[in-house]
Parts: sequence; structure tokens; C-alpha cells
Amino acid sequence: MHPLVRGAAAAATLTALGSLAPPPPLAPPLVVPPAQARGVDGMPALCGPRTVPDGDACVPLPAPGALLDSAADLKAVPGGHNTPRHGWETYDEIPRRPERPADHAAYAYPVGTHEKPARVLSNYDLDLPGTQQRQGPGFKVTGHGGIDLAADRGATVSLVALEHQDGDAEVVFAGELFGTTVATSHAVREAGRLRQYVVLYGHLERAGVAPGAHPKPGEVVGLVGDTGSPGIVHLHLEVRQVREGVTLGDIKEGRRLVDPAVTVPCDPRNVFPLAG
Repeated sequence: MHPLVRGAAAAATLTALGSLAPPPPLAPPLVVPPAQARGVDGMPALCGPRTVPDGDACVPLPAPGALLDSAADLKAVPGGHNTPRHGWETYDEIPRRPERPADHAAYAYPVGTHEKPARVLSNYDLDLPGTQQRQGPGFKVTGHGGIDLAADRGATVSLVALEHQDGDAEVVFAGELFGTTVATSHAVREAGRLRQYVVLYGHLERAGVAPGAHPKPGEVVGLVGDTGSPGIVHLHLEVRQVREGVTLGDIKEGRRLVDPAVTVPCDPRNVFPLAG
């Protein structure tokens, strides 16, 4: 073979082999300060590979396969208190994550507006010592597994999407529980997996949705009333984590939604979004 032909063939072979080699690793993206991300005459500059513009800066994209919008795993812990009828009673509950604001008024709720936020009448207290939990002759049980919000009779109760919620909520119950009650199911992404939560809206004047509905955030699920608490108009709002292996579709009675074998009370501050 002519030497020039052999040289050309060898070069072609090397080129082909080089194309089969794995590409060099991508350099980690950098956040470009705003002053450096500006283009000519104040126009935004084009961002580099694996970055996107965010105002004046170029922000790196998450690494491939990274989990997005995922909360820490919320796990139940044991608690206990004395009750007038049964003596010492033990239970599971999910306390507030320490990084979440302690003030209940800091959160967005199904009643109230940004200009006139809902007033909290009674807090979640199952994480407190029994002597500090709600009790007295006017209450049937010790402790409060939800929060009570003041609102006018007939005020609309609107669905709020939970933090790290995945997909739409679903109405799983509408009937008698805490007076007239609506329950919605929410899938929440925690530690790379989905956990199911139930939100209970109690003492409604009437329900505004039926089981099987998939309301969007802001849609009305009921009206504030005093069913089950005559003369005390308010919204009872309770969040409960569904236990592993439980299928809510198999539950036909509203009372089973608060059965400790089915769901665990959760501090609402863990999953309701911040107001603002």
C-alpha cells in the first residue's frame, strides 16, 4: 500500500477510536455573581452549560438524579397524657420540625386572607407535657391534635397545597366526624419518597365537595360553621400522616380517619406553607 494511503488510513482509524472514547467529565457549574453575569449595555449575559439565568445571576442546575423539592422524613414519636376517663394514655405524634417557625400565625391556612390572616384560637399541643395540653370540663378529651381558627359563619374554606406536595389533593371523606367534616388526601414528597397525609376540616356549616373530587389550591371545600360545637363558630384544622400499608380507599367510616392504627397526628406547621 502506498505510504500516503497507509498514513491516511491510520489517521482515520485514530479519529474513529477517539470518537468512541468517553467524553471528559463536566466541570462543576459556578454561580456567576450579578456583576459578571451582565452583558453588553446592561443586557443579561448568556449562561454557561448546566446553568440558567435567574435575574442578574447564572444559577447552576441540580446534579442529574438529584431530588427536587423534597422534605425531611417526618417520623412519629411516642407521647402520653392523663385523661379523665382512661387514666394514662399513650399515643404517637409527629412534632414540629425545629427549623419551622413556632408561631402558628406565620402560616397560610384555608381561611383568612393576606390582609386579614386567620386568628388562631387553639394550638396543636400533643408535643407538650400532659399538664400543658388542652383539658377541662368543656372538653371530652385531653390534648389537641389540630388547630382551631376563628372565622365568620359561612366564610369559605379553601384548599391549600401542602409543602412538597406531589400532584393534586383528593377528597376522601365528607360527612359527620367533627361535626360536618371534609377530609382531603395529599401526597407529600419526603426523603425521596411519597408519604400520604390527610387534612381534616371540621365543624363546617356544609361541605362544598364530594368524595372523589380533586380540588385545586384555592377552590372551596366547605363553609365555616359550628356543627358539632354549637355556638362556637370556627374551623378545626387537623393534619394526620397515613400509616404505611394503609389504603384510604378501604376506609368507609369517617371515625376511622382518626384511628391511631390508621393515621398519626402531625403538627400542621410541618406541612402548611408559610404566609406571604
